[in-house]
Amino acid sequence: MEEVKFFKKDELKVKPVLKNSQIRAVAHNHVMMSLFDFGSEDTIMPEHEHPHEQICYVLKGSVKMIVGCKEQVLKAGEGAIIPSNMTHEVHALVEGAQIIDIFYPVREDFLS
Repeated sequence: MEEVKFFKKDELKVKPVLKNSQIRAVAHNHVMMSLFDFGSEDTIMPEHEHPHEQICYVLKGSVKMIVGCKEQVLKAGEGAIIPSNMTHEVHALVEGAQIIDIFYPVREDFLS
């Protein structure tokens, strides 16, 4: 039987992305959560796609999300469900925007 694992944000490995943004991720067998902090020099997570299902939740600030041909401004407390292999990009509308992403399956590239 597996045991519960506890974690603290500040103890998670920081993965630098873009110019000065960062990702912290935690995962279990089949699911993962990442915390994406937009850096002051980064306003866009460029268009991309991946085979992972993704649930995106804005924790702080606001962002404009473009998913496929749909565009939506999301504020803190709002989110989106992005199917696998769907192109998407995110524009930070305020400095210090912060997003929580849930992925299935685990994104090994975020953990390395």
